[in-house]
Amino acid sequence: MLRVLEEGVVERVGDNTPIHVDVRVISATNKNLKELINQGAFRDDLFYRVNVIPIILPPLRERPEDIPLLAESFFRKIRLKTESKAEGISNEVMRIFMEYPWPGNVRELKSAFEYALVCCGESLIRLHHLPPRFHQAKKVGGTVKKASISREEIKRRELINALELAGGNRSEAARILGVSRVTVWNRMRRLGVNINKHVHG
Repeated sequence: MLRVLEEGVVERVGDNTPIHVDVRVISATNKNLKELINQGAFRDDLFYRVNVIPIILPPLRERPEDIPLLAESFFRKIRLKTESKAEGISNEVMRIFMEYPWPGNVRELKSAFEYALVCCGESLIRLHHLPPRFHQAKKVGGTVKKASISREEIKRRELINALELAGGNRSEAARILGVSRVTVWNRMRRLGVNINKHVHG
C-alpha cells in the first residue's frame, strides 16, 4: 500500500513485473489516528501519505441543519428498496430527528428509516413507526425537546444544503431534492434563499 501511494506501482502475486497505476485514494475513519500512532497501533508513514487533504466532518448532533436533507435522501432510497407505501415524513418525526442526539451518527439515522419504512403502513412516517429508543427519548423529556425549528425553516435549510451541494445549479439541486426546477425556483423566492449569498459566500 505504501508503495502504491508513494510510487504508483503494484506487482501481481508471484510476479516481479511492476504495473503502473493512476488512482486517487479517499479514506475515512472514526478513530483518532494520531492517538493510534502514539499507541503503536497505526503506522505513521501510512498516516502521512493518506493525510494529504484532511476533511474533518463533525458528528451529526453538531450539524442538525444537515438532518432534513439526509432524512429525505434516506427516505427516498430505502422507500424504493422496501416498496413502502409511505409518501413522506410527519412534522413530529422531523422535529424529533432535529433534537435527537444521534449517538450512532448518520448510520443510526439510516437504520431508523430502515426500521420505520418496514413498519409503516400509512402515508406518513409517524412516531410509532420509529424504533423504541425514540419513544423512550420522548417520554423522559429532555432528550427530545419541544420543537425549536419550524417546517418552513427545515425546508429552507434543506434547500440551501441542496444548492450548496449542487454548486448553485438549480437543476442539480432539484434532482437532489427530488423536485422540479420550477419548484426549486419558487422555494428560493418564497423562503428568501439567494444563490450568491448562500452558495458563493
